Amino acid sequence: MNDRLKKIKTDTINFWKSRTKRQKGAMIGTLIGVIAIAAIITYFATRTKMVPLFTELSAKEAGEIAEILSSQGVTYEIASGGTNILVPEEQVDDIKISLAAQGYPGSGDISTTFFTENAGFGMTDNEFNVIKQAALETELENLIKKIDGVKDANVMLSLPEKGVFINQNTEDQASAAVVIHTEPGYKFTEEQIKTLYNLVAKSVPNLSTDNITISNQYSEYYDLESASGGSINTVEGQMNVKKSIERDLERQVHKMLGTMMGQDKVVVSVTTDIDFKQENREENLVEPVDEENMAGIEISAQRITETYSGMDGATGPTELGDATDNATGYQEVTSGNGDYERIEETINNEVNRINRVIQESPYKIRDIGIQVMVEPPVPDDPTSLSDTVVDDIEQILSTIVRTSIDKEAAGELTDEDIENKIVVSVQQFYGNDASKIEETPVIPWWIWVVGGILAAAIILLVVYIIRSRRQREEEEIEIIEEQKEILVDDITEEKETETTVRRKQLEKMAKEKPEDFAKLLRTWISED
Repeated sequence: MNDRLKKIKTDTINFWKSRTKRQKGAMIGTLIGVIAIAAIITYFATRTKMVPLFTELSAKEAGEIAEILSSQGVTYEIASGGTNILVPEEQVDDIKISLAAQGYPGSGDISTTFFTENAGFGMTDNEFNVIKQAALETELENLIKKIDGVKDANVMLSLPEKGVFINQNTEDQASAAVVIHTEPGYKFTEEQIKTLYNLVAKSVPNLSTDNITISNQYSEYYDLESASGGSINTVEGQMNVKKSIERDLERQVHKMLGTMMGQDKVVVSVTTDIDFKQENREENLVEPVDEENMAGIEISAQRITETYSGMDGATGPTELGDATDNATGYQEVTSGNGDYERIEETINNEVNRINRVIQESPYKIRDIGIQVMVEPPVPDDPTSLSDTVVDDIEQILSTIVRTSIDKEAAGELTDEDIENKIVVSVQQFYGNDASKIEETPVIPWWIWVVGGILAAAIILLVVYIIRSRRQREEEEIEIIEEQKEILVDDITEEKETETTVRRKQLEKMAKEKPEDFAKLLRTWISED
């Protein structure tokens, strides 16, 4: 092991000594460059980059936000005379969402730095505005994705153009449309919806929550609860009630069928016919207590019975009336034998006297239409969904329709009527892309630059070493050829002398007759 290390050390020293000054300088410079590049990469990879959180804040609001950040243990910096707040880049999105839920900032706009990477010399105002709007939309999408239950988000902003002159009309307001892709079965709380509206409203100038529309991938809208709410007597209020009923029914059906088939396998559309006619009436009804016999309750009765028989008596009535006719219709008789009988009965009955003051409900559902599209397990094979499952879906929808429609407004519904209000379609969803798009990490530009410099340095070093090796081999070949030429010249220039002839003879004797050569040597030695 020690011999090997010594050999490596010796070879290294010999290699270094055999280099020229130019070669040694190039190798040292390359080593220093590699170390410098590694140090730069380490510095940029490990340093904490501070980016703007909010800009153009008032001193009061900057102090309130700084106090909240201090209580949360977040490192921050205040710049630009106390109007800008800087925080670590990896925490900026979470901090913005947390502050937006608390209603901050009340002034100023969320800062975006994306457009600076795309800015260049000679850029026109229109190009700058397009890049700025795209940057703002991208920043909002990244912020919304941080909220629980949101897989992806798309934001479209409509910003008013600023007038050139001060007195120019600038009453146009900004508007925003947000489409979020939610986790299957996830339900947002009112606090989360409020956070979404505040986050968008505070990020764009002149944008109120009334001009923000937020919906999911199923075209379900998330409405911000308002204190006024709107009257049902107005067209707007009636349309809101209609949309609310349809949205609730769609969510109910989609949740039920989505659990059975899959959330992305079902599309539901509900249409309703609402009767907003309101009726206030007062009813005074008289009804018998005993409806079968049409009789009331007997509260008092009076019965009188008279009988008479004898001579010259008045006869009784030839035709008695009803019990309540008080024995009318007598016929007077002046002579003769006679008798009569009079029965008088007076009964007071009490009936049900009903006084009703009725106020009808503000609306009634007169009709419902439910359209459901279902994608089969094998998208391009509609027969892969069995008829039993389709029948179950129709039965579920029939129950919902039967229990939702007002009986007084629609009357009795037959099975045929219910079937006409339901449509179940089984087909492939061509617009439903189930493939997940993986987000590719964005590599900063300086990493590409440093990597390119490092690769160029390595390539130059390899080329230099190969050229040096080739040059060394060429030099060695030239030295060997020069030595061969010298030896050939010496041999060719050698002259044939007596000594040369004797030497050749001795060499030949030593090769062919070594014993005789040995005897000759002994003789020469003894003579000496």
